[in-house]
Amino acid sequence: MKKLLLPVDGSPSSRRAAELAVRLLSGKPGAQVLLTNAQSPVMAWEISPHVTAEMVNRIHEKAGREAVRAAREVLDAAGIACEEHLLVGEPAEIIARVAEEQRVDGIVMGTRGLGPVKGLVLGSVANKVIHLAEVPVTLVK
Repeated sequence: MKKLLLPVDGSPSSRRAAELAVRLLSGKPGAQVLLTNAQSPVMAWEISPHVTAEMVNRIHEKAGREAVRAAREVLDAAGIACEEHLLVGEPAEIIARVAEEQRVDGIVMGTRGLGPVKGLVLGSVANKVIHLAEVPVTLVK
């Protein structure tokens, strides 16, 4: 593996996924991580009639930057090249699409640990990614 997609949400499991990505790519020249955060869309009119689309975009940007911060620190400390993809949309679909478009070798991502009942009722992003992605997916608890 030389090119991994690392979807993150700012959770502790995302940081652990970044640590695993470093171990997987350590010692591989030219290794790269696509650090990705997908924010669920929020329409300005859903929040308030006084909030503009530009304000919502800034909120998404700020949330995305915060979500990738810890993982970026792990990758930078290890000297692993990475590029950030901060996107808005349904997270699992975005993750699968980026993986395909960027031709990654695999996806390493954390799980939120909702538990079996909530995971079944709500469906998890990780579960959806496993079904949508065409590359191997490694989940980190």
